[in-house]
Amino acid sequence: MSVNKPHDLSQIRYEGGKDHLASKVAIVVSKWNTEITETLFQGAKDVLIAAGVNPNFIQRVDVPGSYELPMGADHALKNQPELDGVICLGCVIQGETRHFEFISDAVAQGIMRVGLDYHKPVIFGVLTPDTDQQAKDRAGGKYGNKGEEAAVALLEMLDLG
Repeated sequence: MSVNKPHDLSQIRYEGGKDHLASKVAIVVSKWNTEITETLFQGAKDVLIAAGVNPNFIQRVDVPGSYELPMGADHALKNQPELDGVICLGCVIQGETRHFEFISDAVAQGIMRVGLDYHKPVIFGVLTPDTDQQAKDRAGGKYGNKGEEAAVALLEMLDLG
């Protein structure tokens, strides 16, 4: 296997089979790179509904950009303690400056911290591609929809009990 070969994980499916009829979930979505994040959101929502999550129990929280995803997740969990978990969806595309590195690292660390603080799954569904095309390839393109994969990760974490 080549180290530089992109991973096609589009065949990942939820196979846990647990009942998620009562699961309450928030999906925090960055409004930056909307073309990408809307596709990620729809993929995540579709997987949750297919797994039995009641659409009325899926709350959407929009935030300005990926940097605000951890705060959006924290806000959702603080104001709705009945939530079982959160999916954070965003897209930070590499630019000409180091801004990308600072944002990506802060977002990853922040999302992890929120999950640990609340002892609930808070899933990192943030694309960090080099180009717009790479983002599109991972948001419903040739490498699947990473929003779907984030939803599968949430469901599997909820199954841990």
